[in-house]
Amino acid sequence: MSQASEKPRDLLGTRDTFDTGHGTAYIYRLDRLEKLGFSGLDRLPFSIKVLLEGLLRTCDGYLVTQEDVERLARYNPKAPAAEEIPFMPARVLLQDFTGVPAVVDLAAMRSAMARLGGDPEVINPRVPVHLVIDHSVQVDYFGTPEALRLNAELEFKRNRERYEFLRWGQQAFENFSVIPPASGICHQVNLEYISRVVWSRTEDDGVPVAYPDSLVGTDSHTTMVNGLGVLGWGVGGIEAEAVMLGQPIYMLMPEVIGFRLTGELPEGATATDLVLTVTQILRQYGVVGRFVEFFGPGLSKLSVPDRATIANMAPEYGATMGFFPVDQETLDYLRRTGRPQELIDLVERYTKEQGLFRTDETPDPEFLDVIELDLGTVVPSVAGPKRPQDRIDVPALKQAFRTAFTAPVGPKGFGRKPEEFEQTATYRDEQGNEVQLRHGDVVIAAITSCTNTSNPSVMLGAGLLAKKAVEKGLKVPPYVKTSLAPGSKVVTDYLIESGLLPYLEKLGFDVVGYGCTTCIGNSGPLPEPVARAIKEGNLVVAGVLSGNRNFEGRIHPLVQANFLASPPLVIAYALAGTVNIDLMNEPLGKDADGNDVYLKDIWPSSREILDLINEAIKPEMFRKEYEGIETSNEMWNQIRVSGGALYEWDPNSTYIQEPPFFENLTPDVPEIQPILGARVLVRAGDSTTTDHISPAGSIPPDSPAGRYLIERGVKPIDFNSYGSRRGNHEVMMRGTFANIRFKNLLVPGTEGGITRYFPTGEIMPIYDAAMRYKEQGIPLIVIGGKDYGMGSSRDWAAKGTALLGVRAVLAESFERIHRSNLIGMGVLPLQFREGENAESLGLDGSEVYDIPVTNDVRPRQTLTVTATKADGSKVTFEVLVRLDTPVEVEYYRNGGILHYVLRDFLRSQPERVEA
Repeated sequence: MSQASEKPRDLLGTRDTFDTGHGTAYIYRLDRLEKLGFSGLDRLPFSIKVLLEGLLRTCDGYLVTQEDVERLARYNPKAPAAEEIPFMPARVLLQDFTGVPAVVDLAAMRSAMARLGGDPEVINPRVPVHLVIDHSVQVDYFGTPEALRLNAELEFKRNRERYEFLRWGQQAFENFSVIPPASGICHQVNLEYISRVVWSRTEDDGVPVAYPDSLVGTDSHTTMVNGLGVLGWGVGGIEAEAVMLGQPIYMLMPEVIGFRLTGELPEGATATDLVLTVTQILRQYGVVGRFVEFFGPGLSKLSVPDRATIANMAPEYGATMGFFPVDQETLDYLRRTGRPQELIDLVERYTKEQGLFRTDETPDPEFLDVIELDLGTVVPSVAGPKRPQDRIDVPALKQAFRTAFTAPVGPKGFGRKPEEFEQTATYRDEQGNEVQLRHGDVVIAAITSCTNTSNPSVMLGAGLLAKKAVEKGLKVPPYVKTSLAPGSKVVTDYLIESGLLPYLEKLGFDVVGYGCTTCIGNSGPLPEPVARAIKEGNLVVAGVLSGNRNFEGRIHPLVQANFLASPPLVIAYALAGTVNIDLMNEPLGKDADGNDVYLKDIWPSSREILDLINEAIKPEMFRKEYEGIETSNEMWNQIRVSGGALYEWDPNSTYIQEPPFFENLTPDVPEIQPILGARVLVRAGDSTTTDHISPAGSIPPDSPAGRYLIERGVKPIDFNSYGSRRGNHEVMMRGTFANIRFKNLLVPGTEGGITRYFPTGEIMPIYDAAMRYKEQGIPLIVIGGKDYGMGSSRDWAAKGTALLGVRAVLAESFERIHRSNLIGMGVLPLQFREGENAESLGLDGSEVYDIPVTNDVRPRQTLTVTATKADGSKVTFEVLVRLDTPVEVEYYRNGGILHYVLRDFLRSQPERVEA
């Protein structure tokens, strides 16, 4: 076994034992570092302490070095060093859209292992992996008790190929669990079931080692579990696969901003109002790339679901995390959600032993800076119409919408003329309803998203409001598409237990599914009479949802104005039928006697909600719903599973194909060969993002990917999106660099995925040119500008680049994660010397390039590149090899991280079998 696979050693002498209350366990004591000369550890942010424990425990002298531990132990909260540290999370969380390609790669590694004569069954995740299927259900049916069943049937029909593949993975891999469809949203399931706060693993001597729960997830809202004191955030697929396979991910030593909370929420304000306030404050302050850690006496006034609501929206306020330390409320939540007493005792004893348990008397940690908020100042709020950080006081929404109507087109405006505001169109349905539809009318009202459906206070609050509304005789207008998509089945259980579900159903808020639904754009079609009226009147209509994102075009193509709101407010705006209203001072409607009914008349009190939480929510509900959840869905259980240890790849599938990453893999690591005679496939400008590079969105019929699908009998109406076909490299590589706004400087004045094929001078799609170069055995490079690969971490931005035959990317500077991903796919990142770039060197991309990288390559080595022009003249210049660590050199030497790990698995076989 290689160094990468050896068990961690106690290199710094900090391992000890402690009493868990149910036995003895190992602990890597942070306070032992004090004796080694590292002071001030007790005043570090809790999040940094968790990172430090991880380094201490996994320090093996190779993947995690003693120097890594010492660097973080010297952490200065006021001025963190700009240095990278490794992070080896305890586990990985996947959702189905982003999880499929990760499982495809594992399956491909098994196939490669079999071809090499090894045992494919040794290929398994090295840390626990949970995949929750939650991104595929759509709201096609609503307002009927049959909606849940009908939407589930459609979901299975649409996703048959993907689900067959994931069902195979569920039974084929160890350390890999699949939570089937119609179970819940991954982040709520993670909060209520998967997370342990303190994890443990049994060592060879039979004694468990205890350590803080931590994770990375392939969804940006993985941060929700920070509310439970669990360290974690969203990453791209390649980073997630690295962690799955026992490798670290690398991160800059984080800056931590402290967010001090005081007071308590006033009557009428909800956790949703609080998170929208926090999001507005932090966006204005600027926390991109930073940790935010919450502290102060106000924490004791917030439940774990309240904290999870705040932590969930870390991507919206721009932070890597929004972290809450473990305290008594954490233990109480574990108890309320039916966790075993043995685990609760372990969490309490471990966190107190490690100095990771917070009380109101705990001295405040030190931070880079501190922001403060008095919870008592929070008021009922919504956010929109196009961004989650644009918070609006509820009484001000009427004027805010009117202002946005005529404001210039942009994040806060629709660019319409004032005289257009009174336009109407007739809504007429088969039930005989006829209503004049106006600007600002609510056509989607969705209680959706893990952000809020995990929180009993707002869910029971919504139920109480619905009950009072029904008792007053209020009704939702017929043009409003209503839906209730809880994040777990427990929510339905306590709505039934409390007697509130029938009132929600009476207003049209029937359960439509257990998944992300409207929040990720799976709102489904609007009823035809509504869609027709919107188009005829050219109306700016509204959606109101209890979600976390409302970006333009995300919720529904016909719904331009979208507002985030608490579940009770979603129902209130549904009853009003419009956002062109001051809910605090104008009536929602009339009761049976013709009297005006105001929001205050049906808004539940905090005492009513709290009493109901205590009465209706029981630990047994959580135990009942989550025990055996992996096999609880009969439709899922009935899916045909083909193949045993090896997946039976179907050559006719257009969703799942074996990627060619391991086609020519040899057991021995080949020598690194220089890149000679390379052509430039793409020359990109400054700030080229992963959105420019990675395939995303719809698939045009006349694109290489569209032609591929049509050739295989897929009609354009059935193309689906690039995202749904991430398990098929043939589609994805054809969509790489195909963004309609991408500017390839090899073809000046154009946009889209085209390039110049230099041997003939032809202009053609980038994919077609890459395949021509491949036929001729010509290696390819990409030339970029500053901040190449900035933006979200997208694995296919690197995977697609590699599959097109690109051997190296030469840029002025790289975004950190994309540089790492390129190395993970065996592509060499090279950086121009400071002050130089393609333009200053007189390079236009038509040259032939020689890059003398050899087997002796070292971290951050300098190489001399030669570019030969058409007239035979040569330009030589020096570049920096951006393999920054010995581990990255090994990844590159192996052809990528997956190749490195596959060979590591092969070396672990009892006998070495040559190919």
